[in-house]
Amino acid sequence: MHDGDELLIGKVRLRILETPGHTPESICILLLDSETSDQPQKVLTGDTLFIGDVGRPDLAGGKGFTAQTMAAMMYDSLHDKLLRLDDAVEVHPAHGAGSMCGKNLSSETSSTIGKQREFNYALKPMSKEAFVAMITTDLPEAPAYFSKDAEINRGGAPALETLPRPQALSAQAVSDLAALGHVVLDVRQASDFGAGHVPGSINIGLAGQFAMWAGSLIPLTAPIVIVAESAEQVDEAATRLARVGIENVEGFLSGGILAWDSGKFPVAAVPQITVAELLALTASEDLQIVDVRRSVEYSSGHVPGAINAPLASLRESTATLGLQPAIATAVICAGGYRSSAATSILQQLGFSDLLNVTGGTSAWISAGYEVGNETNARI
Repeated sequence: MHDGDELLIGKVRLRILETPGHTPESICILLLDSETSDQPQKVLTGDTLFIGDVGRPDLAGGKGFTAQTMAAMMYDSLHDKLLRLDDAVEVHPAHGAGSMCGKNLSSETSSTIGKQREFNYALKPMSKEAFVAMITTDLPEAPAYFSKDAEINRGGAPALETLPRPQALSAQAVSDLAALGHVVLDVRQASDFGAGHVPGSINIGLAGQFAMWAGSLIPLTAPIVIVAESAEQVDEAATRLARVGIENVEGFLSGGILAWDSGKFPVAAVPQITVAELLALTASEDLQIVDVRRSVEYSSGHVPGAINAPLASLRESTATLGLQPAIATAVICAGGYRSSAATSILQQLGFSDLLNVTGGTSAWISAGYEVGNETNARI
């Protein structure tokens, strides 16, 4: 279908709007109920217009599709089409908070054109040149799985209900699979992971941006064993992994970490500390502090002397940044989620004295402690 084409479903007409910008093929769909009005009442905005943001322009790839080219297309799509709609038209995007398709997505699931015109930073009056510069600056890292998932989607991904359910595995079986190179994925919250976990496992909690970080930190083809608190968490994890193309969950630790501990297998831990405890440690110990937020977050304010090593590239950057595995290392992010994942990666790399800072930089700033704004540095 092309721009302006319509499809009638019951009493509702669907009208296509071609809105390139997020990708060259992006469309929005207007919904018109002719029994109510001849004007559109709702618009399905896909990845073009979000609540509080617009689609990022750097994921299209391919010759001629630079971020700047796509951003210019996005500007035209917004101003020539979407912003010409009545303020009362309801906006229903494809994603909300947690998606990496934008920089500032709201947790709200719907809005109106009028409210977005008023509150969405990307819809404020500005030139095309200013818009392009703004939305192509400080973009989050593109998750590694994005391009691979695009290929999967083009070929047709299998239906989720056809995927086999992960098998219950004994602690011995999990130990054997881990020795063979299987990824042991612990989906519990940071405090539970810190209290005790399978050595060498990676912590990506279900409570956060689970699928996005799993797709970024785990190879799509890696065989996976899940450690969770319940069968429901196992099923949720497997489903959310499949949504980003990770379909190799072979099993889960039956009985969870208690079964592992009862089997007399070694248990690893990461102490959790508050920002007050971190402050005290900086004055009394030889300590390296690693901030695993994105560089733009780090530059907006951080613990003085913290070394910036964004989580997405942490495994590759530890050596180049001069991080020392034998030195006590406190890991911090915005709130404690990414830092827990980072401690699990650093344990895999041989760091033996790790601390996860609960509450993260948000708690540090709220406590009124000194905030650094220098570039990468160490205490």
